[in-house]
Amino acid sequence: MRTIICEEPGRLVLEDTQRQAPDEGYVQIRIRRIGVCGTDLHAFEGTQPYFNYPRILGHELSGEIVDANGAAGFSNGDIVTFIPYFNCGVCIACRSGKPNCCVKINVCGVHVDGGMREYLNVPAYALVHGNGLGYDELALVEPLAIGAHSIRRADVKPGEFVLVVGAGPIGLGIMEFARIAGANVIAVDVNANRLAFCREKLQVNHVIDASTENVSEQLALITNGDMPTVVIDATGSLKAINNSFQYIAHGGTYVLVGLQKGDISFSHPEYHKREATLMSSRNATREDFEHVIASIRKGWIQPTNYITHRLAFEEVVNEFESLLHPSKGVIKAMIALD
Repeated sequence: MRTIICEEPGRLVLEDTQRQAPDEGYVQIRIRRIGVCGTDLHAFEGTQPYFNYPRILGHELSGEIVDANGAAGFSNGDIVTFIPYFNCGVCIACRSGKPNCCVKINVCGVHVDGGMREYLNVPAYALVHGNGLGYDELALVEPLAIGAHSIRRADVKPGEFVLVVGAGPIGLGIMEFARIAGANVIAVDVNANRLAFCREKLQVNHVIDASTENVSEQLALITNGDMPTVVIDATGSLKAINNSFQYIAHGGTYVLVGLQKGDISFSHPEYHKREATLMSSRNATREDFEHVIASIRKGWIQPTNYITHRLAFEEVVNEFESLLHPSKGVIKAMIALD
């Protein structure tokens, strides 16, 4: 089968690899769509934490079951996605209902080889029914679930101001689920095109261009001096993460979704006087996946709006690097195997 391997930072190769029958407890999926994630791009750049090479990238996936291998509730021909965070089931996180942060987690395409290939064997417990959604929509469920999980972590309430820093695909998903939760959403980015997308496609009423505007002043104006009660970072930029501590309302919550390698630094007195809550949000759970699929089916989200670029599988090796160029205006690239 055709397989794309990231041999080292900056180098993808297309190889013919052996297709293996699924082991007990696994099913085989014929991959139809691969969403290109920031994780994939960071791995290609060599900036992704917890990463080793060579690695087959890809975890935003959808496809068709070709060998159900006795999996309960699934049959050959079913259209599916799956939860790509493979967990041990026995550690303290798993026992606490938090398999998304399993002590021994293996994320597909990060810790173990992913889906940039024609066929992939996945644990049956990770499967998610397509429920009538198309391949494009199903490949976007995972990144949207990350956004849904962060909003659930923050316990967002109707009417409160939620600031989302970073208008990439993950940030956009966070904005969508903040809106669904009834929040007043504020988007901050340095990319005018991304902010325009927020206004035009997501109906985000408040956008701030951090490259030309004083963010703190604008937030004070928008919130009548209160500042946002929830701040969520979706940049993975150390500078942006550190700066955002100053945006939290007194009694507010700061959620870190973006990930970077450095050490966070902030003023303890400024943070302490706010009695603020700092938390991380990692991956997502089945509850979040189901919430995303239900939201798409109800028409609350139009995930295909995010797809700005499409690639055929055979184009990936030569075209992948170009997705990193700001001039391309990529929001979400989708790879098709037909």
